[in-house]
Amino acid sequence: MARKKHSKPEIENALRYAEAHGWKVKPGGSHAWGKIYCPYNSNECRCGEFCISSIWSTPKNTGTHAKQIKRVVDNCTARKDKDNET
Repeated sequence: MARKKHSKPEIENALRYAEAHGWKVKPGGSHAWGKIYCPYNSNECRCGEFCISSIWSTPKNTGTHAKQIKRVVDNCTARKDKDNET
């Protein structure tokens, strides 16, 4: 079943970017639109600080929030380690 789309196109594009890199997007939550979950979930990954990230439904600045989502995906230490192995 396809997930619920985010109402802001910039954030939806960032979520698709995360999914393309293996992250799971789960809509729902109390104050957030949803969360993204790292596919590696490594114990060595910054104490889990970036293994889960909240997605806001109405951020103050949509473009900045979309960039933050992509930054979390790009700065995943487990992903960088895996890329360096190949």
